[in-house]
Amino acid sequence: MTFSISGFCKRTGMVGVAITTSSISVASRCPWIRAGVGAAATQNITDPSLGNLMLDGLEQGKTPDQVISDLVNGRDFIEYRQLALIDAKGQSASFTGNQTLGTNAVVQGNDCIAAGNILITTAVPQAMADTFAQHSQLHLAQRLLLALQAGVDAGGEEGPVHSAGLKVAHIHPWPLVDLRVDWADDGPIAQLMDLWKAYQPQMMDYNSRAIDPSSAPSYGVPGDL
Repeated sequence: MTFSISGFCKRTGMVGVAITTSSISVASRCPWIRAGVGAAATQNITDPSLGNLMLDGLEQGKTPDQVISDLVNGRDFIEYRQLALIDAKGQSASFTGNQTLGTNAVVQGNDCIAAGNILITTAVPQAMADTFAQHSQLHLAQRLLLALQAGVDAGGEEGPVHSAGLKVAHIHPWPLVDLRVDWADDGPIAQLMDLWKAYQPQMMDYNSRAIDPSSAPSYGVPGDL
């Protein structure tokens, strides 16, 4: 029911995930990020607890392969899960259980990993990975969004998608980018791109307000002097 791309930016050290699905509020349970550590997606029949467990494993110094191997070993219901993980070096790993729904595939690209289930075609993750690789000069958030749209253009899911999310972490414990469309009858990825276009010019101002409000830009709201 879901396809995603998780990526790492060599220029900046940012990590992030872009994801979409046919069900509601995908960003509330499937993408996970941690600055300086990595990014993860837990999808198909989702167990949200696996996201932080994957990132905890990376933070303990394990490779993505080791994290996935340890996580799936003997875990109840793991056959229903599809997992994708990338660290802050660009190394990636995945797991797709034998109860994963429909046509499914995973592609480990350059500094990215793309995964999906109930896909029209197994070409969808490859299209995402290829597009991600073609735009290394762009902000990681933009690269991830373009890659997600490439997945749609390659066929996407068997049915329409209704929610989408974008998360990017940089150097702080809070996300640099955390945008979502929880439900749209049509075009959640286009709406997510519009949110990014509106948010990007203000992005670093919100960081400044968190770090040093006394020297941050004005808030731009009624009553702000």
